[in-house]
Amino acid sequence: MIVAVLLFVAGNRISNSVQPPAKAAALSKPEKISEEVKPEKVRYELPRRIKIPKIKVDAAVEHVGLTPHGEIGVPKGPENVSWFDNGPRPGEEGSSIIAGHFGWVNNTPAVFDNLNKLREGDSIQIEDEKGAIITFVVRKSRTYGSKDTAMDVFRSNDGKAHLALITCQGTWNKTQKSYSNRLVIFADKIAS
Repeated sequence: MIVAVLLFVAGNRISNSVQPPAKAAALSKPEKISEEVKPEKVRYELPRRIKIPKIKVDAAVEHVGLTPHGEIGVPKGPENVSWFDNGPRPGEEGSSIIAGHFGWVNNTPAVFDNLNKLREGDSIQIEDEKGAIITFVVRKSRTYGSKDTAMDVFRSNDGKAHLALITCQGTWNKTQKSYSNRLVIFADKIAS
């Protein structure tokens, strides 16, 4: 692809430099060149709440980065979710990442205990700090094992806004203090 672009550019330079004098003189006149107008990227506000009607989630959003071990931070307690603030804000182009707990200590309910019940077409709403609602619709779900690569969760190059909800699932490992799997719900922003 890069070679094709370079050949295209080089080809245009060669063809423009070998021109009859009359044509070259005509090109030297200042002409108004119309520039391609790209739509301005919308800047979304910081996420404040997540609402998932199907599984009765209405939770505050904490903002987190990476841990010292290079992992995405998680919410402090079982009732909130955490948004990975090194990525795009929900609604912006790319994949926004929100994590929430599953299977909290002493059977305390956790925000994403029922995340596995979401199906294609279900609605997820993000409320920003100014009260605006951004709506996403579930596209698919996928379970990742502890050794699976999950780069598709973070990558998006289609120019659209996506949301990935992440939680634990599987068997609890007392030694590692972690579950064996991760469940990811992939959702796409719907037009406003």
